[in-house]
Amino acid sequence: MLRLSRLTDYGVVVLVQLASGEAVQTAPGIARATGIPEPTVAKVLKILASAALVLSHRGARGGYRLAHPLAQTTIADVIAAIDGPVSVTSCVEGSQENCEARCVCPVHGRWGQVNDAIHQALAAITIADLAATPAWSSLPGISQAGISQTSISQTGISQTAAE
Repeated sequence: MLRLSRLTDYGVVVLVQLASGEAVQTAPGIARATGIPEPTVAKVLKILASAALVLSHRGARGGYRLAHPLAQTTIADVIAAIDGPVSVTSCVEGSQENCEARCVCPVHGRWGQVNDAIHQALAAITIADLAATPAWSSLPGISQAGISQTSISQTGISQTAAE
């Protein structure tokens, strides 16, 4: 199973918060707004700053702000900043692990194609794309108020749910 780390998830949340609030925000303020513990927010901000995804400002009015608009930052950027390059197996070029079965593996060196496809998919989705609309709004028959009406046209069945 492919799964993003919790820190990567928090990194996306922090970036979205930075875009939605004041121009410069502090780690305690972001922690209050997102519900992420302050030490974790500080850690994520430090990582994002070292990857040039956010800029830090020192001083009495210091804090953090986005280095680029969310539309210019992809999920792949955040993953690379926090977890390192995407690599589905240890034998993919750029992986930080060594493959123990490299000498006898019949698919050694062939996972790159899969890895590239996953990276391209992640690089095609910006943080702005994630922040733009709630996931439920793109589902048929679902509105912000809840499920209003679902119909199955092939069988002619129609169902109305209470809101």
